[in-house]
Amino acid sequence: MNKYILYARKSSESDEKQVQSIDDQIDFCMKRAQSYGLEIVKMFTEEKSAKDPNARKVFQEMMEMIRDKKADSIICWKLDRLTRNPVDTGLIQYSLQKELLKSIVTSDREYLPQDAGLLFSVETGNANQFIMDLSKNTKR
Repeated sequence: MNKYILYARKSSESDEKQVQSIDDQIDFCMKRAQSYGLEIVKMFTEEKSAKDPNARKVFQEMMEMIRDKKADSIICWKLDRLTRNPVDTGLIQYSLQKELLKSIVTSDREYLPQDAGLLFSVETGNANQFIMDLSKNTKR
């Protein structure tokens, strides 16, 4: 049986923005885990942007747990909650390809090691493009 980490993140550290975001993500993931019979071994929450690599301590702690084989799967609201930059994306993608990660469950689908190539790249690439476009449009 896979050992899941529940990961919930909102981009803003501000209390007035995205107030219910993390609670809603946790609620969704808990219900999904219960309906699928998934074992959640740890829950991580983070209030930090994912646009820059190596900037999220909680994300790094989660990935260490996976590397140390204390968990082997992730459940999160959307793939863009995990990553929006190519460095962190590469770490997750590599972990899937090497089967350190056996499953990533989101509201849309389940990503498995065989999905770590094109499908995963396209979907995480969209999240990265969103951040680049947002930055460019904000500066304009």
